[in-house]
Amino acid sequence: MSRTLRFRAALAAFAIAASLTAAQADEPVRVGGLFAGRIDDGGFMQAGYTGLAKAGDALGVTIDYTDGIKPEPDLLAEALRALAADHTLVIAHGGQNSAAAKTVAAEFPDVTFVVTQGGVTGDNLSSYEVLQEQSAFLAGVLAARVTKTGTVGHMSGIKVKPGLKGRAAYIAGVAYADPDVTVLTNFSGDQDDNALSAKIANAMADAGADVVFTMLNAGRTGAIDAMRERGVRQIGNVVDWTAIDPVFVGSAMADSGMALFDAVSDYVSGAFEPGVVRRIGLDMPEAVSLAVADDVPQAVRDELAAVAAKIVAGEIEVPTEWEGEEFTVAD
Repeated sequence: MSRTLRFRAALAAFAIAASLTAAQADEPVRVGGLFAGRIDDGGFMQAGYTGLAKAGDALGVTIDYTDGIKPEPDLLAEALRALAADHTLVIAHGGQNSAAAKTVAAEFPDVTFVVTQGGVTGDNLSSYEVLQEQSAFLAGVLAARVTKTGTVGHMSGIKVKPGLKGRAAYIAGVAYADPDVTVLTNFSGDQDDNALSAKIANAMADAGADVVFTMLNAGRTGAIDAMRERGVRQIGNVVDWTAIDPVFVGSAMADSGMALFDAVSDYVSGAFEPGVVRRIGLDMPEAVSLAVADDVPQAVRDELAAVAAKIVAGEIEVPTEWEGEEFTVAD
């Protein structure tokens, strides 16, 4: 790091520390995180928890969390109320919390609320969104370029807004690269069921898919095992799965933990704005990007870089809605 950058970083750290000290003089900053899943799921929830823990270490605030909550509105609302009772900032990780957060934020006007990967706002509520649909679009381009059968897949669990947007973007990316490629898409209803994800992966392989984009949490293991056995390449999400298992040809990285870290940082520095949606995309490659395996040809890598640049420049608008027939699996 250059001397100038070190000086700027020191100033930024000093400013945050000064703001935090001032805030703590009036009221200690206590941050509560809600995770509708397991913080060790190797995916979306774990990335969010990592970002929250990083904020606690770097910014000196008190961090608490509740995890393992089923994504049901009443249960989420109950958990949010419990956190709001003794925290100054409450962050609900994932768009499945949007309705509950909107309700509970109105009940606790003196508490600041944040939903990640959501689009809800209020007088004391903002959303911080990492645009995983942008890396999902690139995943679609990759799938279209590496498929040998002309059929690719997408599978996820629950139909929350970010997942739907990611699905739409992936299908659009496939069509952008090659409109003749067929896409099979399925939402199983569960992010963490390995037997179910294996069943769907096998069904997609039976239907001819040789590349599948998975947007799963703890249930990813079942898909990995099934695809390895069937010779199907997988495209992961959230973290760089290409560095973890050779079954992955790519990974649509979207570090949702940055949304939590930025929300806490904005809060303690005084930069937090209620009633807004903050978005983080490919213009911040440390948060959003596409990782590719070593065996991806250079020509495909070059094309992906060019498409990413067009998205950042606004030359490609990534679709976030899709209507079509879904791939179903018999019981």
